[in-house]
Amino acid sequence: MNYNKKTISIHNGLNTDKQYGSVIPPIYLTTTYNFSSFNNPRKHDYSRKSNPTRDILQNVISSLENGLGSIITNSGMSAIYLIITSILKPGDLLICPNDCYGGSYRLFKSLLNKGIYKVKFITMYDKNQLLSVLLDKPKMVFIESPSNPLLNVVDITDYCNEIRNSGALSVIDNTLLSPVFQNPLNLGADLVVHSCTKYLNGHSDIIAGAIISKNIKIIEELSWWSNNIGVTSSIFDSYLLLRGIRTLYPRLQNAEKNALIIIKYLKTQKLVKKIYHPSLNSNIGHKIAKIQQKGFGAILSFDFNGSKKMLSVFLNSLKLFTLAESLGGVESLISHSATMTHACITKQEMLQAKISDLLLRISVGIEDSNDLISDLDRAFSYANKYR
Repeated sequence: MNYNKKTISIHNGLNTDKQYGSVIPPIYLTTTYNFSSFNNPRKHDYSRKSNPTRDILQNVISSLENGLGSIITNSGMSAIYLIITSILKPGDLLICPNDCYGGSYRLFKSLLNKGIYKVKFITMYDKNQLLSVLLDKPKMVFIESPSNPLLNVVDITDYCNEIRNSGALSVIDNTLLSPVFQNPLNLGADLVVHSCTKYLNGHSDIIAGAIISKNIKIIEELSWWSNNIGVTSSIFDSYLLLRGIRTLYPRLQNAEKNALIIIKYLKTQKLVKKIYHPSLNSNIGHKIAKIQQKGFGAILSFDFNGSKKMLSVFLNSLKLFTLAESLGGVESLISHSATMTHACITKQEMLQAKISDLLLRISVGIEDSNDLISDLDRAFSYANKYR
């Protein structure tokens, strides 16, 4: 029977305890397992390689993304690095977006600087640029859709077809939407990656990553390498992540409603120059977002229309919105891209990606929307005094 993914997220892994009938699957904190007899290991022999708690989690995340297997890593960045180091060979060409998350950009750039791989950064939403670099026969193309922090959207099905025809693999970072609002494997992606630290966990208390694919051979290769270089998720983090996933759908549906209400409010503010969100007609890829996404998500960005002094006053006046990096928790966060998530990028690179010095990104939480708007309204009022 094919169940709704909302049901899968809540029920997958429950009632699996054969010994005591525990509804919630027990957590297996052991590092090692005894052999049944000499040279006769059990299903698990060492928890860096595999563990029953992590197995359940991997099955749940794979089901949510319609994959045939997944790997859970100790961070979103280690998930990306695992893909690169497992699949690429020295000298292979990797194509990346120039407007991606700062940590991803830093990783790609550092691998380029060390001379391990060839890396080209492109304006990913410009299809002509993609088609041009595909002529250089890349081995892999990494895509964020929506991108972080400008929420640019690309046609995943179209792009993945072009990438596959060129002989390359497509990797889609689905962190900002999660399986609630988008399933890239259904759209033709070879691999999907998540920073589970964000929406999948949803409580800002663990760090983990995930890789999902419909290609079993790729999953087996990634699994071997994840054990080989030791990037698998800790067992307790796996347990907490599994618990967080059970509330994934109601959390994101609530947060998205709040985000749309906040966007409507921001449109009325003189200190807001431009808003970035896939729901807006002005957003790059809005039309395709309405087709390939099941929702627009709860991450939005806007260019602050004022001086840096006013920006500082605005941020320091917020009480409910926490000035912090990361996203996807139940609490609302706000970040200044230039000095936080993208501080590792040069001014020239920021300019090329069209990320301004006054760009703010909001991860909308599940608080009362009226309270969130009151908080923003008070902060804007304080900032206006410094015009």
